[in-house]
Amino acid sequence: MEAIQYLNRETGTVETEQVYGEGFLRWAYGNPLGKIALHSFVKRPFFSEWYGRRMDQPKTIERIEPFIEEYGLDQSDFLKTDFTSFNDFFYRKLKPEARPLADSPVVLPADGRHLGFAKAEEISGVFIKGQKFDIPALVDDAELGKRYQNGSLLLSRLCPVDYHRFHFPCAGVPGETRVINGPLFSVSPIALRQKLAYFWENKRTITELVTEEMGTVLCLEIGATCVGSIHQTFTPGEKVEKGDEKGYFAFGGSSTILIFEPGAITLDDDLLSAGANCQELYAKVRTSAAQR
Repeated sequence: MEAIQYLNRETGTVETEQVYGEGFLRWAYGNPLGKIALHSFVKRPFFSEWYGRRMDQPKTIERIEPFIEEYGLDQSDFLKTDFTSFNDFFYRKLKPEARPLADSPVVLPADGRHLGFAKAEEISGVFIKGQKFDIPALVDDAELGKRYQNGSLLLSRLCPVDYHRFHFPCAGVPGETRVINGPLFSVSPIALRQKLAYFWENKRTITELVTEEMGTVLCLEIGATCVGSIHQTFTPGEKVEKGDEKGYFAFGGSSTILIFEPGAITLDDDLLSAGANCQELYAKVRTSAAQR
């Protein structure tokens, strides 16, 4: 299988992703025996819940330093360094100055690899040719999906090595979070190259963010294999500011998706280029995502 490459917004260079657990992923999604294991237990929530509990154990702190060294993480960004478990390290907070807030009307919701699309219904050939995004299935609501099919969509993929807290893209009032249950397939390109539908089959959450000038933004978090849980840290009904924390993923890589009402915003050129060329753009949370 081909390497996973992305364009780094900060450096302007194409880089190759260091895939955590790459051997296991390629076995599970590319080997006949691996696929049997995948559908027998790996995709099932109990497997990820079990793995997540393992990462909560105090003895897992011995994994932290080797992980930091292997993936070159900058510890000066960390708000604290006295972690109680690997999971505590995994969903660590960062110092506010580590992720400055851009003056753009809309900012990226997470550190990660991003793809932008001007019209959600026209998304096709992402990771795999011939498969289109199914917006009604994604939001689990045919009427709501139809309303947003012509809106802009931003897909942000978080790897296990990334900062795993996600943030609000703009100011507004968030409603209650709706949970849509499902299995937990990987959302790594290794898996998505075989089946894009994992995005709308996996367990996911959706929050409607009502804004003053950009309509209602749909904010989704997509679960994935070994994501112990999706935690929301905001209070429904209370106004949030652009860039405020919304929640965090426990252990594992995953994704967030933002969908805007038709005509509400224009995604930044480099994000749209990433979507058009099917080459993800690496950029950090709270940096520019769109203009009004």
